[in-house]
Amino acid sequence: MKNFLVKTIANAGALAVAVWLLDKITLTGDSTAKEIGTLIVVALLFGLVNFLVKPVVKLLSLPLLILTLGLFTLVVNALMLLLTSWLAGVLDLSFHVEGFWTAVLGGLIISVVSWALNVVLPDGD
Repeated sequence: MKNFLVKTIANAGALAVAVWLLDKITLTGDSTAKEIGTLIVVALLFGLVNFLVKPVVKLLSLPLLILTLGLFTLVVNALMLLLTSWLAGVLDLSFHVEGFWTAVLGGLIISVVSWALNVVLPDGD
């Protein structure tokens, strides 16, 4: 359970950095507390998408992953971020990613920041 909490905090931090760095990834709210709450819910949603959908997409795109020596992973990460943005819209959360190339850059930023935060934050195992 502690490991899940650490990963959710790392995802929320990585999403916050992407929102801060990229103008076309937006997170809006009436107050800072509402923005933080939305960010945590979006981080949970992003973690759920990565847990359930990403393995299936990676398996189906295995030939492209091999052909591009893994660079197609950037496209898969972008698609997961766009799916999270769409689901956030369905759930009436104020998180939006505008455009595929923004999602590619956002996915790259989220991957790097999430990795760095997982290295720094304590592991629950």
